[in-house]
Amino acid sequence: MPEPRSKAESDRWISTFLDAQAADLGAARNTRLAYGRDLLDFTGWLDRQGSSLATADRAKVEAYLVHCDAQGLAKATRARRLSSIRQLYRFAFDEGWRSDNPALRISGPGKVQRLPKTLSADDVTRLLDAAASKGRTPADRLRNRALFELLYATGMRVSELVTLPVAAVRGDPRMILVRGKGDKERMVPLSTPARSALVDWLAQRDRDDDAARKAGKPASKYLFPGPGAAGHMTRQHFHLMVKDVAALAGIDPARVTPHTLRHAFATHLLAGGADLRVIQTLLGHADLATTEIYTHVLDDHLKDLVLNHHPLARKR
Repeated sequence: MPEPRSKAESDRWISTFLDAQAADLGAARNTRLAYGRDLLDFTGWLDRQGSSLATADRAKVEAYLVHCDAQGLAKATRARRLSSIRQLYRFAFDEGWRSDNPALRISGPGKVQRLPKTLSADDVTRLLDAAASKGRTPADRLRNRALFELLYATGMRVSELVTLPVAAVRGDPRMILVRGKGDKERMVPLSTPARSALVDWLAQRDRDDDAARKAGKPASKYLFPGPGAAGHMTRQHFHLMVKDVAALAGIDPARVTPHTLRHAFATHLLAGGADLRVIQTLLGHADLATTEIYTHVLDDHLKDLVLNHHPLARKR
């Protein structure tokens, strides 16, 4: 491949790199989109500097990171962008497009470890009750109840939830197969309330499918169909729904996102005595270190219990 001397040719480098990520490493679509956004921003900046992926040196990469800092981007965002650039150049080196990796020895800004925001069991109960009552029609309310019960029962990522095929929950299963990041599969158990909500939603969904077929429309393969090109409810739609349900439950919407319910799933399991490696498996974490952050949340919870409920603490 000729060395790119323009942004258009640099874009072809990025396209080839992303295709390889999908084919060789099974990178998830959202991961590839994040890489693409980061790298297009970098090449756009290089182009304005009269440079390109083929000619940029270490000083150029460092200058770009300074530019990102000046824009007020968070440390985590800058660290991710450097990681994207580093991986692209590693790929370019392996392909023989470059004889070096100019980003290899650059120290990143580091990520700020933030404890995941979570909800109390009472908060979750209020959310689940609110979800079951939200919706203009009975069908909407059944769907919303199933969405929230399923998310809290399994700890799925929102992308895994909205793309779940309807076939995965047929037959009232006790466990379902979830396809996660990098197309890795895992089994997650269903709670009794989640199974009940799914039975009710499937009955309604099947009635909707029958009506669609009679109207000459194809039935959706997804558990939660949507009107868009993807065929399923979008992550953005569900994110907005979560905010609305939180407000309906009397909880500050700023405290609640789909990921907050995933955190609540993990934290409540850990507080109930579940093994950390079991939680790692259920969440689909490749590295146990990612799961260990929940121990800090639990530590704060235990500390609060001691300080507020231990008799000696109360006396002091």
